Amino acid sequence: MKQKNVTLFVVDKLFLAPPHLPVGHPSLSQKVEDKAEEEGPGADQVETLSLQEVINRQEAGFTVRIQAPGSETFKLQVSVQMLVAELQQVLMDHEVTCHRTCFSLQLDGKALDSLTELQSVQDLQEGALIRVVEEPYTVRDARLHLRHVRNLLKSLDPTDAHNGVNGSSLSYLSLYIQGDMDNGQRVSGERESVNLTPPDYILPGSKDRPLIPLQPMREDWKPWQCLRILTVSSWNPPPGNRKMHGDLMYLNAVTLEDRDLNITASTRGFYLNQSTAFNFNPKPATPKILCHSLVDLLCQVSPAFKKNFSTLQKKRVLRHPYERIATPFQVYCWTAPLRDHALDCIRAEETHTSRMEHFTNIDMLRGRELPRRNLPERLHRERMLFKTNSDFVAAATLGAIACVDGNIMPINPGEDPRSQMFIWSNLFFSLGFDVRDHYRPLGGDHAAHTAATCDLRGVQAYARLDTEGLYTLGTAIVDYRGYRVTAQTIVPGILEKEQEQSVVYGSIDYGKTVLTHTRFLELLERTCEPLRIQRHLVLDHTHLPIELCSSTQTKGIVGNDGRHYIMDLLRSFPPDLNFLFTEDREELSEEGGQLLGYPRQHRHGLATLRPELLEAFVQYRYELFLKMVSSGLKKQERDPETQEDIGDEELSLTIAPGTQKAKDGVVAGGSHGEDSRTRKNVLSEACKTAGSINESCFDIRFNPDICSPEVRFPTECSEEVEKQRQLLKDAAVFLLANQIPALRDCLDHTALPMDGISLTWVLHQRGVNVRYLGTLLEVLENTYSRTVHVQYLLVIEVITRCAKHIFRTYLQAVEPSALSAAVSHFLNCFLGPSSPLSDSASFLPPDELLPRKRSRRRRSHGNRIVKRTCAVYVMSLSLSLSLYSDSIDEAVEQFGLQKISLLREMAVKTGIQVQLREYVFESRHKPVFGEEDVVNMFPVVKHLCLTTSDATQLTQHSQAAIQQGLLKEGYELISQALTLFSSVCGVLHQDVCVCLRLLGRLCYIMGDYREALSHQEKAVLLSERVLGIEHHQTIEEYTHLSLYCFAGGQPTTSLHLLYRARYLTLLVNGEDHPQVALLDCMLGLVLYGLLDYDLSLKFLLNALTLSSKYHGPASLKCAHSNHLLALVYERKGEFRSALQHEKQAYSIYRDQVGQNHESARESSEYLKSLTQQAVTLQRALNRIYGVGGSSASLTPLTAHLCQVPQLNSINVCGFEYRLKMNRKEELSSETHQFILVLRNEGFSSEVFNVKYSLHRTAQTLKLGLLAF
Repeated sequence: MKQKNVTLFVVDKLFLAPPHLPVGHPSLSQKVEDKAEEEGPGADQVETLSLQEVINRQEAGFTVRIQAPGSETFKLQVSVQMLVAELQQVLMDHEVTCHRTCFSLQLDGKALDSLTELQSVQDLQEGALIRVVEEPYTVRDARLHLRHVRNLLKSLDPTDAHNGVNGSSLSYLSLYIQGDMDNGQRVSGERESVNLTPPDYILPGSKDRPLIPLQPMREDWKPWQCLRILTVSSWNPPPGNRKMHGDLMYLNAVTLEDRDLNITASTRGFYLNQSTAFNFNPKPATPKILCHSLVDLLCQVSPAFKKNFSTLQKKRVLRHPYERIATPFQVYCWTAPLRDHALDCIRAEETHTSRMEHFTNIDMLRGRELPRRNLPERLHRERMLFKTNSDFVAAATLGAIACVDGNIMPINPGEDPRSQMFIWSNLFFSLGFDVRDHYRPLGGDHAAHTAATCDLRGVQAYARLDTEGLYTLGTAIVDYRGYRVTAQTIVPGILEKEQEQSVVYGSIDYGKTVLTHTRFLELLERTCEPLRIQRHLVLDHTHLPIELCSSTQTKGIVGNDGRHYIMDLLRSFPPDLNFLFTEDREELSEEGGQLLGYPRQHRHGLATLRPELLEAFVQYRYELFLKMVSSGLKKQERDPETQEDIGDEELSLTIAPGTQKAKDGVVAGGSHGEDSRTRKNVLSEACKTAGSINESCFDIRFNPDICSPEVRFPTECSEEVEKQRQLLKDAAVFLLANQIPALRDCLDHTALPMDGISLTWVLHQRGVNVRYLGTLLEVLENTYSRTVHVQYLLVIEVITRCAKHIFRTYLQAVEPSALSAAVSHFLNCFLGPSSPLSDSASFLPPDELLPRKRSRRRRSHGNRIVKRTCAVYVMSLSLSLSLYSDSIDEAVEQFGLQKISLLREMAVKTGIQVQLREYVFESRHKPVFGEEDVVNMFPVVKHLCLTTSDATQLTQHSQAAIQQGLLKEGYELISQALTLFSSVCGVLHQDVCVCLRLLGRLCYIMGDYREALSHQEKAVLLSERVLGIEHHQTIEEYTHLSLYCFAGGQPTTSLHLLYRARYLTLLVNGEDHPQVALLDCMLGLVLYGLLDYDLSLKFLLNALTLSSKYHGPASLKCAHSNHLLALVYERKGEFRSALQHEKQAYSIYRDQVGQNHESARESSEYLKSLTQQAVTLQRALNRIYGVGGSSASLTPLTAHLCQVPQLNSINVCGFEYRLKMNRKEELSSETHQFILVLRNEGFSSEVFNVKYSLHRTAQTLKLGLLAF
């Protein structure tokens, strides 16, 4: 039989370079020079540094000595790029100086400027002594000090994380890695003493989905009390005569010894006074104790405080730094235990006082206008922009919550509450309703709600371009308690005059009156090419043509500061003609539109195409353009050299279609031999067919106003308008005919969505909007069972999104005092059993039952909620009749849904936080949710995502290098990108997590397991802190870390991590998912290495079942599963079963890759070994029974069979040593060959990890090893 070339292993999707990215990377200094040239002639006068020099500066460090008052000198490693202010923050977190906040740093008696970099400080060198000098307090400093002391005392308390404040979030990794196996030094006897059996809810086949294990109790979270009470005294503020003595504020404290303390905070520090609860006496108490730090004072007067605070700080320092740092954007959890509300007067005071400084638009503009002539300046600028944006999002979130809660006075209190607007902290807040019928032509409130998202998407697009001289507004969207609040910075001077007077570009009445501005045209012209916007003419109210470089909805305003601002960017992308607001149906071509029932009427007129779809469509048309040019030129008579040259040009054009380089290349190709008009005709015809706006080069752009009914175009542009309309129709058909069928790659498991977030990400990456969920569900309905997991996610997403829209409207009419009852009532109607008990009155406590008539109304209202949910579930997304369900229970039964998964998706989408307890959804005798189960409601925030462009380019080039098999070069590039990301965004950022994940994977592939563990441990911590403890990416990070732990000699830790990953997967998605097959396969391997064959068998059998379902019974994954089962059965002495599974594995290998393939040969040899062992065993049994031996004669044979795995595990150390010493180079070579084969296919990262580990297992099994 002829051997087939089949790729067995694939590279992770993160390793794949983006399309049309040139493989390899230019010299780093050349990149810096190119960017300097873009900045203009002034860049020549700036010092040009290579990227490596900048990275070296970022990573360079030295050791300094720190001398704090009252403590010994200690050494501290610092970076040369660190600011003095950042060093102060480090000292405020250090164990020795953590209780100090008001101090300066001095070197040789000279105070250091807080905004100066350490490398710029004169005479600061290795071993220099920096003194911590106490500074006088102000009222602000005293309050900051008091807040800092409170944070220290609560540093181990997860309450802030549950409440979603102060940048706190949960992390549980340390709970599973604290039982490490002493770097793999334990012997097999110690392994057997460890209980490897997981809880029953983790075992295959279990239907229990408990919620409490989601947040297990950590030992270091136990309450560690240092004080009973610490509060601000009622004697505040100090009277005038005491201010003259330096009194700033007064405090009260109660120690663990029940001693009441009255403390004065003065400019010199803190001391005890003689005041009581009813007598004011500010004189110092006897003995007189003055301390600059409040902690020092409390340590002197309370021995219990001193002891407990010392223990608390030791526990705090033992925690990973990533667990202590605040996240730049607040992460909220949808579950929280119902804890006793502790007394915290500092928290109470901060709640009623604004902790945010007044935020102005100037704060963001300062960062935008910083120089960017070289890499250090760009990094400093991007760091400032990121910090400003995170501060803006925090302020916008607090302001939006205050607006909805009624804590801010509107600027138009006399108008309808839906039309009210607010200003807080110099930010402008507006509600997502149709104010003054502004969006009536587009759909009213539905359009107003969607306009905020479209506007944010447009702001993100223009902010990413970062055009010099063109400014956008800081924008964030906050969904809270059913209201959508848009927060924006304020254009200077816009509130001083009417909008008609402020706008100098665009239209304020949907195209009836249109204005233009020369400077705005000049600035927006630079954005037309990257955003693919066509420069076009429209008619104004005087019927004169007006030129625009954007949609008419885009408004240009010149602020009082002279800057040019653009706003209302909701039409930045062209409309989607598959969804129309009006009843006039645009006839699409029969290629794909009419087959799926498109176009369809939509509830608003702001359905637009995603930028990812535009890029995919342009790429598709570019390939069509190249084919037409090639076929047209081949028809012409030309010499062979010209044919070869044109072929090379066509090949070069595929690098970056749509860019200026591609255009120039096409023009050059077309003008080759300018005397030949035939070639120009070929190019012109190809451009016309492809939809290019230029007849001499490929350039596709879209007119965003083409389908706006109010916009009028000049008569001479009618032909161009028709071409643009046809181009939009073609793009709409392309989405239906190409992109949605392309989503079937889930059949090949190149994308493994696990929840609504990952499913939405997969759709958006292919340019498909969420409104196509129903269509995608129809397409996948009649496919094979291999897409059951995708249909499962689609149905859950459809149900929860429809319920979210109903919940938003339902919650707007609820009074604040009834929020808990209303939310629990809705959840009972949504997820409770479909029975007469679903009325609202039965869910209310006895003391809150309403009158009979009113309760009947609410009972019918509750039933209407259930019916409306199902109605919207069926009708809003046009699902087929076979997907119809009369109730949620029927949908759950029909599609095998988990109600706990529905609850999670609903809570994440709406901001509901429920109590951490077990919910019985099938109970028909009591409601599932009570009022106490609704713990809180959090805002759902959407904001701009800013990062560093240089680090992003490094990541892309590293992916291209890895795709070539250049692992070391890719590792260096990712390390450099990690340094830049950390410098700009801080360590707690998603991009940093991606870099750490890639570094860990590269280290694992290259055999450096220790470094792989180090990087992946940080990646898991970051994923938990930044994304969430049950986020799909966190589950993947746990899976990777478990693999590296097992390879690094920590099988018990690996097992616990896999148990955690499997539990999270079951909670999020259920057991019927390809991800579970992967986890079960890995669990089976780990348990096999730990000699627990019975438990290993359970997981491997389940993995085989799922692999057969999702990959097919003849897939390579089933072959691997059968081979692993054969190994387990062999160790158990069940040779018949082992032979059966290995025969199936060999049959699959032979049919799929050929009998000459390495995997088939190994399976054949192992099959012969199994047969020989079975024959030997049978002969031994025959001799025993033939001689007439008793059952006692079987004892030696049984003991021998049990000793086989023990002997193999004893030989692990010896073989492992020889493996490292003698086969290190060989394995590195094989790994390099792996990567060269892997880059041709695309599977998920989990599949890659398991396949690679299976390869390592096959290698080590030849040597008798039971490890990867």
